[in-house]
Amino acid sequence: MPPQLEHDEQQTAGGGGHQATPPPPINMLTFSSSSSTDSSTTTSSATTTSTTTATNPSGAVVHPTTSSPPSSSAATPLRPAANSFPLVLKFEEVVYKVRLGQPAAGWCEKLSAAACAAVGGGGGGRKKKAAPSAGPAREKTIISGMSGVVRPGEMLAMLGPSGSGKTTLLTALGGRHGGRALLSGKITYNGQPFSGAVKRRTGFVTQHDVLYPHLTVAETLWYTALLRLPRALGAGEKRAQAEAVMRELGLAKVAHSMVGGVRGVRGLSGGERKRVSIGLEMLVDPSLLLLDEPTSGLDSTTAARIVGTLRRMAADGGRTVVVTIHQPSSRLYHMFDKVLLLSADGCPIYYGRAADALSYFASVGFASPLSVNPADLMLDLANGIAPQTTSGDGDGGGGEARMTVAAVSGGSESEHKEVRAKLAAAYERHIAPAVKLDICARDSAASPVSAGGGHAAGSRRGAASAEWTTGWWTQFTVLLRRGLKERRHESFNKLRIFQVLSVASLAGLLWWRTPAAHLQDRTALVFFFSVFWGFFPLYNAVFTFPLERPMLLKERASGMYRLSSYFAARAAADLPMELGLPTAFVLILYWMGGLDPRPGPFLLSLAVVLYSVLVAQSLGLAIGAVLMDVKQGTTLASVITMVFLIAGGYYVQHIPPFVAWLRWLNYSFYCYRLLLGVQFPGGGGYYDCGGGALCPVAEFPAIKAVGLNNHWVDVCVMALLLVGYRVIAYVALDRLKPR
Repeated sequence: MPPQLEHDEQQTAGGGGHQATPPPPINMLTFSSSSSTDSSTTTSSATTTSTTTATNPSGAVVHPTTSSPPSSSAATPLRPAANSFPLVLKFEEVVYKVRLGQPAAGWCEKLSAAACAAVGGGGGGRKKKAAPSAGPAREKTIISGMSGVVRPGEMLAMLGPSGSGKTTLLTALGGRHGGRALLSGKITYNGQPFSGAVKRRTGFVTQHDVLYPHLTVAETLWYTALLRLPRALGAGEKRAQAEAVMRELGLAKVAHSMVGGVRGVRGLSGGERKRVSIGLEMLVDPSLLLLDEPTSGLDSTTAARIVGTLRRMAADGGRTVVVTIHQPSSRLYHMFDKVLLLSADGCPIYYGRAADALSYFASVGFASPLSVNPADLMLDLANGIAPQTTSGDGDGGGGEARMTVAAVSGGSESEHKEVRAKLAAAYERHIAPAVKLDICARDSAASPVSAGGGHAAGSRRGAASAEWTTGWWTQFTVLLRRGLKERRHESFNKLRIFQVLSVASLAGLLWWRTPAAHLQDRTALVFFFSVFWGFFPLYNAVFTFPLERPMLLKERASGMYRLSSYFAARAAADLPMELGLPTAFVLILYWMGGLDPRPGPFLLSLAVVLYSVLVAQSLGLAIGAVLMDVKQGTTLASVITMVFLIAGGYYVQHIPPFVAWLRWLNYSFYCYRLLLGVQFPGGGGYYDCGGGALCPVAEFPAIKAVGLNNHWVDVCVMALLLVGYRVIAYVALDRLKPR
């Protein structure tokens, strides 16, 4: 076993002396080379811009420090955040595989699965085994053998080239891996497996900012605070917490600006949106904060500001912070406590203190004699790109090969694989044993996740241990208010209003004051009512859940609300949004078309049209929720509308018996029957059928084909369709998994 000594060797461009480091505390194990006891102090990240590594005088391998280093504040415990407790994250031999060769289900499979689950219950759909595939299922290993420990007050950075598995590992650590993945290994949080309590104490910031574009910064944080903070806190305390987060992240000056981020909506800059995303997770005072490439797409100054904020959150708040980062600058690199480097094959090739990385790689034969950003050299090595070697001149001891600056374009693929294999073998030989010892070390500060921190009140501990931080009604009302504010821009945009009003006005001119004797024109107008408002809401509703999928997955993964409260709030918010334009349409066209002017028939006609709008919207929601793809959904909706249009009872009045059942699935057919019954009550009287003869209106061919009776049956069937479509949509959302 190597001696428990701190071995940090780092020199700045201006030089740096060696200084003995006091032994670490008894509850922290550190590991170093057995043949060298020199160590040097780590310079401040604010002043260190480039690093060079001297060769090891003894020629021995430098073992990087894998455990928490002693700091100047080691004598005093870290100050925990107000509502969090120290959380130690440990992961050991994590392997992540995905199944290949399983094509996505088509329309029939998805629709039948959702329908069967709706009829048989949500649980039955999950228990049903998938049909065996034609050939053996293949598996692909994304990451392999990942191990490490991140303690409170530390920030671990996971580096690696694109496709190396950084996001995959972060997703696994956050308990958000998909159902098709095969995850093995051990991941613990204060010694406990992932649970609902851990989920509520974990903040997860995705690479792409998932925010509502039409809400302001203050509204975004305020609604999230209402949903995620414990019910023991009052509304005033939650608002104060949101304002404090805005001040801490420098968002106070844009508090009343729209978030933006979509075409046509001007809002925040990229750095400000990223800070809003971080602020949403800071609201809950997370013990564990996971961030996926928080600096992507940002300039160096903004990136340094964000990483500096994360560093303060870890050091001052006693939080455990893990970030993935693609290629940090030298200034950012020196802000990290630990670094985990992943090769292009998804294998670890370095884990330990960020300050020890260059010393370690130099000791295993990969050194850079020039001033270089450590991250640049590490990413070159992760890709298997080795610098050209020249014979050593003896000043490094032992004739050690020296490396020039890496030639990024040089080397074949076989050479790259050989370099990665050497680095992986060196990791298993020199770093892996120390990591295993560090994982096995007992952390005296760690407490079970179910127990509250010492600074949390008893009521807060009770709320955290409950299944949800807020009640169902609170979730419903907050989601309803948020939905009304966000969707008012979508439902009442100028283009949609112009579309509806222009169609109503044009149709009113075409059917201007239609006389009662023109029975064919009057029935055509009634059919137009049923068709337009049977299909227009359908296409709008298809877009709903595919567009809200990222937000729904993100918020449900964090345990923000129940699916039932979200679905009920969505349905309630749709009522004023989706029924306003149909009402205006009926007000214009009904009177211009010369239909029955009495108040009773007008109100009944309006009620029937609005009823049909809700049923059509339900079908659109079901299609969107099952397929979760806008292109597929609109294509299927166009097929359905075409079939319903032909079988609606107006164009084809004598449908063959073997396809007549299509009419009974057509909600626009029931709407057409109800509207005819309102306009022609009690049989409808008589009309001039030619030659001076009077014939019953009920015998008019277009009316006789659908009938004027059994209207309560039509109402009940439409109610069943409305409920059935929404149940299918709910079950499909409940089965929704990350892609």
